[in-house]
Amino acid sequence: MTHPVEISFSQIAADKLAGHEGRVAVIVAPGGRLPAGLPRAASAAARRALDSKAGKALKPGASIELAFPAGMAAEALQLISLPARASAAEARKAGAAIGAKLGTVHTLVVAGAHRQANEIALGIALRGYDFSVYQSKPDEDDTESDSDKPRVTFMVKDPEALAKSAKDGAAVAEGVFFTRDLVNEPANVLTTTDFADRLKAMEEIGLTVEVLEEDELAKLGMRALLAVGQGSESPSKVVVMRWNGGGDEAPLALVGKGVVFDTGGISIKPAAGMESMTMDMGGAGVVAGVMRTLALRQARANVVGLVGLVENMPDGRAQRPGDIVKSMKGDTIEIVNTDAEGRLVLADVLWYAQTRFEPAAVIDLATLTGAVIIALGHDNAGVFANDDKLAANLLAAAGAEGEGAWRLPLGPGYDSLIKSRLADIKNSGGRSAGSITAAQFLQHFIRKDQAWAHIDIAGVALPEKAPDLAPKGASGWGVMTLDRLVRDKFEGK
Repeated sequence: MTHPVEISFSQIAADKLAGHEGRVAVIVAPGGRLPAGLPRAASAAARRALDSKAGKALKPGASIELAFPAGMAAEALQLISLPARASAAEARKAGAAIGAKLGTVHTLVVAGAHRQANEIALGIALRGYDFSVYQSKPDEDDTESDSDKPRVTFMVKDPEALAKSAKDGAAVAEGVFFTRDLVNEPANVLTTTDFADRLKAMEEIGLTVEVLEEDELAKLGMRALLAVGQGSESPSKVVVMRWNGGGDEAPLALVGKGVVFDTGGISIKPAAGMESMTMDMGGAGVVAGVMRTLALRQARANVVGLVGLVENMPDGRAQRPGDIVKSMKGDTIEIVNTDAEGRLVLADVLWYAQTRFEPAAVIDLATLTGAVIIALGHDNAGVFANDDKLAANLLAAAGAEGEGAWRLPLGPGYDSLIKSRLADIKNSGGRSAGSITAAQFLQHFIRKDQAWAHIDIAGVALPEKAPDLAPKGASGWGVMTLDRLVRDKFEGK
């Protein structure tokens, strides 16, 4: 997998600034002093840049750059504007400004005693992500030397304290990277089997991982999930990841939709844009990334992550519009659109999660509907919940981590749109309130009095434009939010 950039921490050494041959990044407050150790010519040029119209217009976290600064061996001197009392979001943005320019050289970051240095480090790590494993490089050989990898050294007043405070951030970054890698992978690589193997490998970091194969799923009665994948050569699977870091309390259950590729099945999608359906396993990717983070930071909570892995293909064996399948719950579902497949996967996995683990709360994540993009665009995930407290805690966690989320309604009035003439329920209510009826369908498979939330991440998993903390591509949205939720509401209880 892709790993975050190597970041080390050291005492401020002013005598090293002039001779550093990579990049030098300086955190400076508006109107604040530049660090000692900058050569006189470079310091004068930096002050002139910061006092210019462009320099004074810099927003918190933004930067201005001097190429090949006079008197310095560095190829660039980057000046990042950040107030002394900056917010965590501003500090991460400052880090992202550095992370976006890492290249393959050694970057020296002069942060002094800034109180948000750990958040700057997290921003560097998150924005420094680079998924270029399938791009050929000139004169490429089979090995990558250490000199080809970027490195970052933080020069701060108290490096030991910063290293300690940045440890959890490093675990978060690794979880985000794991999610981004999964979402970015092409479907000919990330098959259901490959996906399950990657999750099974996380036993090395302390997770307990079970892989349920098709025969076991059939015995459990997961006919809705199996129907989605029956047209594919890739076998359907459910993977259960457990982290038991708490006491005897009931776990939080995280459930993810893992459709490794979605053609739409017999209700086939238009060709234009279908290549992006490699990201239809984004919900499962987030669950996997969160579980990785919790294990790496040794979270003091009990959390179980369950993902349904299938591929939705048109084949002679594929399910058809008009088919009726029986769910694990026992309810029958009329298939009116085979492209509304993710909710069928989630229906069975949600029921399994509740009946096996008796969780304190259930949260599912899925790239479920295009309708949520129409409603919220690419800035916010859609949140649906049957429990106001859980919804409020989720939204607070998302807000604290700078990940956009917006609550949308549920209500019995929407049930009429998914009422079936032939079965207990149908899998699509059509275009009207499409994201709501999808959530309403899922709620049908939530037990009475079970706290539950559904997060539709179709618009934020693979946004059209690069967000602040990631390059263009998979965002990893949700790993930070759910880690924060666990930290704030489920740890130590």
